Amino acid sequence: MNAVEAVSSARESGAAMAILVGGLVCGTMDITAALVVYGSFGLKPVPLLQGIAAGLMGPRAQQGGWITAALGLACHFLIAFWAASAFVVVSRWWGFLIEHYIISGILYGPVVYFFMQLVVLPLSAARKYPFSVKMMVIGLVIHVICVGLPIAIVTRKFLAA
Repeated sequence: MNAVEAVSSARESGAAMAILVGGLVCGTMDITAALVVYGSFGLKPVPLLQGIAAGLMGPRAQQGGWITAALGLACHFLIAFWAASAFVVVSRWWGFLIEHYIISGILYGPVVYFFMQLVVLPLSAARKYPFSVKMMVIGLVIHVICVGLPIAIVTRKFLAA
């Protein structure tokens, strides 16, 4: 293996680790925040996770017990890995994201939030809730702290030159 191949292999390995670790950290922090915030409104963990599964299954997800809750958790982490993947891919083209990772993370959280709200949720089978400024602000704060920043920090760790 020559030097160019070694560097390329190391970067690909770093990208894979950034996606894996970034997705795990983001997914764990985000679901923890959701459980705390929505739990404070009286929503229990199983119905919350079933609500995520309802994106695929519709209202019948609420009748699936722990199985649909597990599906909801799997869907949640799949989305976290997609969010990490998108950031890693773009950061390989646009070095600003790694050089200024704190700013990038702060800005990426709202990008993910609005993509979920304006694209993913309308296309899903999940129940639609009325708009709430309070819930939007809570969602944006969670996405900055638990989605954007962790993904950007982890990406910087694994892809910084």
